[in-house]
Amino acid sequence: MFTRFKPTWMLESIYDLTPGDLRKNGIKVILTDLDNTLIAWNNPGGTPELKKWLEIMQAESIPVIVVSNNSKKRVAKAVSPLKLAFVSRALKPFSRGINEAKQKFKLKNSELVLVGDQLMTDVAAANSAGIKSILVKPIIETDAWNTKINRFFEKMIKKSLIKNNVISSTWGHSLDD
Repeated sequence: MFTRFKPTWMLESIYDLTPGDLRKNGIKVILTDLDNTLIAWNNPGGTPELKKWLEIMQAESIPVIVVSNNSKKRVAKAVSPLKLAFVSRALKPFSRGINEAKQKFKLKNSELVLVGDQLMTDVAAANSAGIKSILVKPIIETDAWNTKINRFFEKMIKKSLIKNNVISSTWGHSLDD
């Protein structure tokens, strides 16, 4: 019933993603949500851990592109210090933002993964676009007001997915977990 919300993988954090894991699975480009996936929604500066992870991806020639439902102004301000490409107003759970990124950067479905912290937006958009997805735990427990509504419904969806053995109840630390 809820298979459109089934992620390909579940990881504790985006920082658990390694170039080796990505290559082993044919992934050449990371598309990522912004708030509570890459940065805390209320701390747009990012962390030293994020900067180190981005340096590793850059050194290994793995582009990281932000695909966010936020406004262009908000996303540009957040990613400017990180020097990341982005697509704003992605309209997730629809595939529009992913398709825009694919077209803009000449990407193929088979080489992409979308990382996000929400089943109802990020994972649903990835599945709609026909690409792999990684569900990660939100960076922080609190959410912006508009995300709190999604979290309420996501708890029910996730519970059903676990009950029906569609997803695991545990978070992995690599794509092999």
